Amino acid sequence: MKKAIFVAIVVLFGLNAMAQFKTGTLQAAGLTCAMCTKAINETLKELRFVQSVKADIKNSQFVIQFKEGVNVDPDALKEAVEDAGFSVAKLKLALSFDNVQVNNDSHIKIGGKTYHFLDTNSQLLNGERTITFVDKNFVLAKEFKKYAAKTQMACVQTGKAESCCTKEGINENARIYHVTI
Repeated sequence: MKKAIFVAIVVLFGLNAMAQFKTGTLQAAGLTCAMCTKAINETLKELRFVQSVKADIKNSQFVIQFKEGVNVDPDALKEAVEDAGFSVAKLKLALSFDNVQVNNDSHIKIGGKTYHFLDTNSQLLNGERTITFVDKNFVLAKEFKKYAAKTQMACVQTGKAESCCTKEGINENARIYHVTI
């Protein structure tokens, strides 16, 4: 019985990498004034996983501090910016990793979400590292095209699990985030 419980724990933790989102930097496109910045700042602060937001008007970006122990939803960040009438030009999130192996063109789960690493060297991640989102609507079209060319997997075009992902045990149509280090 003890062996079965141990195996279940190993499987559970193996499916979900040990990493905690700490901070993020979100660059918005289309900002023209302080009122634009304020609109995004307010919508970001309303997200349940956001602890604080600091606007950097000069660089059209926002530094976001996340609540500890709460799962971060990158799509909710994007939607908050879009609800304010703007779009995301770049999203980078810093995570604290604990022995997480990443390989190029492979998937891992973090906080219940699946991340597909592109243009990344195989490495064991420990400590704080920053991942950059390279999905459509998280970067400019030219940058997305560059990263999409780095894989033959169909999920990069849709952001959803395709046959390439389901072979790895990911549920069909599950959200897949494409990132690089």
